[in-house]
Amino acid sequence: MPNLVAIVGRPNVGKSTLFNRLTGTRHAIVSDEAGTTRDRQYGKVEWCQKEFSIVDTGGWVVGSDDIFENEIRKQVNIATEESDLILFLVDVQGGVTDLDMAVAQILRRSKVPVIVCANKTDNNEDRYGAAEFYTLGLGDPFCVSAATGSGTGDLLDKICELLPVKSGDETEDNIPRFAIVGRPNAGKSSLINAFIGEDRHIVTDVAGTTRDSIYTRYDKFGFDFYLVDTAGIRKKNKVTEDLEFYSVMRSIRAIENSDVCLLMIDATRGIEAQDMNIFQLIQRNGKSLVVVVNKWDLVEEKTTKSIACFETAIRERMAPFTDFPIIFASALTKQRIFKVLETAKEVYLNRKRHVATGRLNEEMLPLIEAYPPPSIKGKYIKIKYCSQIRDTQVPTFVFYANLPQYVKEPYKRFLENKIRERWNFSGCPMNIFIRQK
Repeated sequence: MPNLVAIVGRPNVGKSTLFNRLTGTRHAIVSDEAGTTRDRQYGKVEWCQKEFSIVDTGGWVVGSDDIFENEIRKQVNIATEESDLILFLVDVQGGVTDLDMAVAQILRRSKVPVIVCANKTDNNEDRYGAAEFYTLGLGDPFCVSAATGSGTGDLLDKICELLPVKSGDETEDNIPRFAIVGRPNAGKSSLINAFIGEDRHIVTDVAGTTRDSIYTRYDKFGFDFYLVDTAGIRKKNKVTEDLEFYSVMRSIRAIENSDVCLLMIDATRGIEAQDMNIFQLIQRNGKSLVVVVNKWDLVEEKTTKSIACFETAIRERMAPFTDFPIIFASALTKQRIFKVLETAKEVYLNRKRHVATGRLNEEMLPLIEAYPPPSIKGKYIKIKYCSQIRDTQVPTFVFYANLPQYVKEPYKRFLENKIRERWNFSGCPMNIFIRQK
């Protein structure tokens, strides 16, 4: 399971800018106004063959004049409990404030490694100002400029050096893990109760009842795997901020640590923006997917046409990845819940499927000959050989060509679709690489 790094600091020190810089994205909105970030941003960072997750904890302190010390204390405590490393961001141009001292006091007591990042050191003169952050008592401040990227390479080296090496999880490694994810109140806990045949998980009509990720071993009817009930991942917070943040971090970790994600969609509400955010989270982590449309018993019109219409809407929203099973079920009436388990197991086995190299070349090379990659600058691209790499997290295929740099994304999608037509990789993401012959 990847390590988790949290960025903490008072409003407007540049947490979102640093988040965008480290993840190489522009996911977090950046503006000069304090308290712009309200929702937690989550991303992945790769550096020197190491990978870790990073959370921009922006929503902790909304930019008001009346900021309470105990509120900050609560938020920083959550970060120290849940993260493996903390980036404490301070502003060189603003200097040390009372708020910085209050946060530093909590961080000094924690057992989690802390790196003080003196942000906005855009030139050499600003570096002299970083010396005053030694008063925080948290070691050498790292001079960085999130806006220009200066010093972030050294910072990433230091993060990789301090991150602990993850040992095995408390659950057995060789048993598949199926995480049940979705918005609050989509019926995740009800589904697990229906599977195990007892009311082990508390179920109420109040959104956000489940706060923790709960592992349940399921070994009935020839199945053996872990079911993971997660807290609903929502966008705007309706329950207390600190509990919400704790739950979302746990849910993200459950997704990272699972093999197959069962994405629960509420049939009465349809697919919404937050379902798409969770779907992107599953994709970013390269996890297999089964979509479960729950509360199907509450839908009045259950015709074949309405089912087809619902399926089309889901696949259109989730394109270009459309090869995944969709099951219409009801946790309350136990309608088709056994089908959910069977499909999840099938998708898990698809993930492990290996196509023999001879068979793969036999099927794919005539196709490539009939539909070669489009020529670029008068150069013709020839693909002579392909194979599947063994023992990868995601099914991975390599095609060897004379000019791999000219094979573009649409052609890779064409190859992926042709592989999916011939072999069953339903529900699994796929990697296609073009390499030099």
